[in-house]
Amino acid sequence: MKISVVIPLYNKSQTILRAVASVERQKMLPVEILVINDGSTDGSEKLVESLKDEKIRVISQPNTGVSAARNKGIHEASCEWIAFLDADDEWEEDFLEIIGEMYHKHQQYHVFATAYYSGNFKGEKRKIKLQKLLFSGRYGVMSNYFEVASYSSPPICSSAVCIRKSELKKIGGFPTGYKAGEDLLTWARLAARKSPVYCIEPKAVFWKEKSHTYEDIPKRIPEINDPVGQALIELKKESGSLYLEKYIALWFKMRASIYLRMNMRYHAFGDALKSLKYNPFNIRVFAYLLLCGMPNSIVQRMFRNFGE
Repeated sequence: MKISVVIPLYNKSQTILRAVASVERQKMLPVEILVINDGSTDGSEKLVESLKDEKIRVISQPNTGVSAARNKGIHEASCEWIAFLDADDEWEEDFLEIIGEMYHKHQQYHVFATAYYSGNFKGEKRKIKLQKLLFSGRYGVMSNYFEVASYSSPPICSSAVCIRKSELKKIGGFPTGYKAGEDLLTWARLAARKSPVYCIEPKAVFWKEKSHTYEDIPKRIPEINDPVGQALIELKKESGSLYLEKYIALWFKMRASIYLRMNMRYHAFGDALKSLKYNPFNIRVFAYLLLCGMPNSIVQRMFRNFGE
């Protein structure tokens, strides 16, 4: 199994060398490391260029977003298999090794992923929550991806997945022009075509900024026209998957959560209702409706204490 690694890079001078180092220390090394510099202005790309590793290639383009950077990496990759790593995350030293092990057992599949640690701005990390798994052992085929995703932490993240290049091309790569959720939509499109193979042991660390935790206010306002939600609804019509409805409900719940924390009550209320349309039995979403009528100080305290 020959693997190209794609690292999208935009102003991550504090973390990019950590990310690259985690690739360089892999027990099973990749063929190449493609760092796609998406118009960085903090000298991030120069740090990578200073490394003396013949596997590394820095490719620069104007700032057009993380999806465009990943798509550029897909286009430039010489291997059929592409592993993605964000510039502020890192791999355990046996990440690629377990990907290769899963591939040799399940060569007819297109997506291989592992669980991961969720790390916060304090340096703390914890294993993600996984529920509804149907296989036993270290890894297996996640035949009920949308069910797992609806009841767990996001099972796939952009720093713990390896995908067949030809399969990415079939779905048009990562969707561009989206502010958020483009990766979740990509995993959904891939899973609707063929189930991923999954390792339950965390083999990567997804480091979150403070604004991505409940101790701070989110930085980005969700897109009002919600192209990701619309695309998921279209995917549901095409696939007919029962659990895609719960997955869509989860998406609207996530948006309602962000709107609430940003004190945008009208939009929070609207997305909470949309969530209940697809999963009318989620008690937390009913709680969101109640929070829409409460003072912002109480809303922030509730999220800090009880999460989403």
